Amino acid sequence: MPGYKLDTLNILVVDDNKNMRHLLKTLLHAYGVVNIFEAEEGDEAYHKLCEHGVDLVLCDLVMEPVDGFQFVERVRKGEDSPDPFVPIIIVSGYTERFRVAEARDFGVTEVLAKPVSAKELASRITSVVESPRPFIKTKDYFGPDRRRNKQSDLFYRGEERRMNQFSIEEHLNITEEYEEEDPLDDILDFGPDEGFDD
Repeated sequence: MPGYKLDTLNILVVDDNKNMRHLLKTLLHAYGVVNIFEAEEGDEAYHKLCEHGVDLVLCDLVMEPVDGFQFVERVRKGEDSPDPFVPIIIVSGYTERFRVAEARDFGVTEVLAKPVSAKELASRITSVVESPRPFIKTKDYFGPDRRRNKQSDLFYRGEERRMNQFSIEEHLNITEEYEEEDPLDDILDFGPDEGFDD
């Protein structure tokens, strides 16, 4: 990973497969990471997270007795969590769309599919470093902003919308005087039950 000094990072690798942990450690060492901690399942991982100042977690999903979802939920929402904001990259062979959506809804930062390649691992770590997403707290969710396409929520017209039409126009840098037929009218003129989902 050119351009980054990773030798000061503390990374936690969580997987019940010893060979997968070894592979991830080997790749991380090749990138210059020195401090790597290991855990075989979510409960052990949580204790390691509490013991060490971890900067990044690479975590499998399917483990026993505590799986990746339970681990992520405890990190994000646990009252005793040492760092609810720590980036968590799920590393899993189960990458069906519904599982990725479920992982996102638990508060993971990124998802990396097995079998792992050096290029994809570097890509996910780079994404975490270069494009950190703001954290969102709602009644049902705490974690990184789940929306990738920021443009899409500009036109959301639901009850909890964050922008009115004026701020949308301002955000899009539309400063010229509008003619009688505003080009945004067709886009923004939703009926009461229409709009874009999150």
